[in-house]
Amino acid sequence: MNSPTRRCRGERGQVGGIEALPFGFMIFIAVTLLIANAWGVIDAKMAVSSSAREAVRAYVEADTQGEAEAAADARARETLSAYGRDDERATVEQPVVTGDFARCARVSITVTYDVPTLVIPFIGGFGNLQPVSSTFTEVVDPFRDGLAGTAACP
Repeated sequence: MNSPTRRCRGERGQVGGIEALPFGFMIFIAVTLLIANAWGVIDAKMAVSSSAREAVRAYVEADTQGEAEAAADARARETLSAYGRDDERATVEQPVVTGDFARCARVSITVTYDVPTLVIPFIGGFGNLQPVSSTFTEVVDPFRDGLAGTAACP
């Protein structure tokens, strides 16, 4: 009879598949990086959307077309900086205005931001830059003061 204090000898108690632990850890790291990168793109899209919206608002609230273009570019870059984005990676396209700068003119502005392919937290971004863009459109207020002409909105 075997005594109860006897230890097993040999490989009968060895756990099989221990080599799967490093593989599982590598999968965990890859999925974590994928989620972090997806969130980086979503965050960039929110920043670009807000930036385009604020640029159009600044444009339609300006008194002259020259002031409007400068105000739109400055507001777009300020908004990106407020989101913690580098405004040097951003492109603020020239406003597209239907007709002249007047009441009821439809104004569209597109803002594009380049996001790195791989972003590792606390280290930075690597790889090619992928563009994320957003376009926002607004109409100049037909009842606004300071603009010549009458309101003739369709």
